[in-house]
Amino acid sequence: MGPHATARPAEPRHHGRMEVTTRMRVTARGIDQNLLARGPLDGPPVLLVHGNCSSGAFWEPLLRHLPPSWRIIAPDLRGYGHTQTAPVDATRGLRDFSDDLLALLDTPGVFAPGVRPNVVGHSMGGGIAMRLLVDAPDRVAALVLESPLSPYGFGVGGAGAANPDFVAALAAGDRTPDAPTSPRNVLRACYVADPASLGDDEEALLSTVLSTAVGQDNYPGDAMPTDGWPGVGPGKSGVLNAMDPSRHNVADELVALGTKPPITWIRGDADVIVSDTSQFDLAYLGKLGIVPGWPGEQVCPPQPMVTQTRQVLTRYAQAGGRFEELVFAGTGHSPHIERPAEFAAALAAAVG
Repeated sequence: MGPHATARPAEPRHHGRMEVTTRMRVTARGIDQNLLARGPLDGPPVLLVHGNCSSGAFWEPLLRHLPPSWRIIAPDLRGYGHTQTAPVDATRGLRDFSDDLLALLDTPGVFAPGVRPNVVGHSMGGGIAMRLLVDAPDRVAALVLESPLSPYGFGVGGAGAANPDFVAALAAGDRTPDAPTSPRNVLRACYVADPASLGDDEEALLSTVLSTAVGQDNYPGDAMPTDGWPGVGPGKSGVLNAMDPSRHNVADELVALGTKPPITWIRGDADVIVSDTSQFDLAYLGKLGIVPGWPGEQVCPPQPMVTQTRQVLTRYAQAGGRFEELVFAGTGHSPHIERPAEFAAALAAAVG
């Protein structure tokens, strides 16, 4: 297997009466990674890339609706779940994550040799999937973007924009619903439109949120003071800085690709995280008067994240690619949890 890519025996995981996944430990790119795996090695390959403040297990509600014949890999990204807490170099944008995924594709026992997986990315994972496609278009069969961050990056302020109360509760492993910024209440209010959609999975999904490594090298990252509003900017390390528009911008690169796999874009119309009116965009909150001192549209306009994605994917299609936008009514940031059967059907159409 070589010095940079090794796999170790799988450990069964069960969900109710049905075995859903096995757990694999893999060393790739020098990172000890945890993967959830299911299906035969020669089955249709699907790589599931989770978002920020979650882990590979965030896909479990969807896995029950996917064919057992598919080869599904859902890794924990660095600093999440059971994967090693390796630092994130924000000056590289999201490349630390996408390079880790590329290394997985070359690790024996993960996928069959030479296959091109269908890559599914949720939220930040959508941005990582876009970066992966740009850097290795010949390694991707199709792209499914679920509530992805904009191709132009996310928000303003970098790590300094993170709510300190949420960060503290995350670091403390707080499972209570005592404060509006507790991880449980953020899961209920922001990850889904209807908290009831979490159902019996709420505790397990909360555990994925709480698996996030907190610190300057991971979430949220190091804050950098600036002279202009909002007084903070992206530092050199950590997750939120890696997503900042100054660090992650793949729009023109996507359009310019010579190899253009089909893209399916799935989103909910009640998403409060990735939206043209995002509750996580300091500029939009400033416009509402929630964050003081906003300098106005000319200096710091709110980010129209959905509109930006649609414009870039339209350009992608005009340049020879193909995309489809699917909007789930009354659904928030996690359609694969809120409407798993419909999401699975859309994914099956993309995988073919």
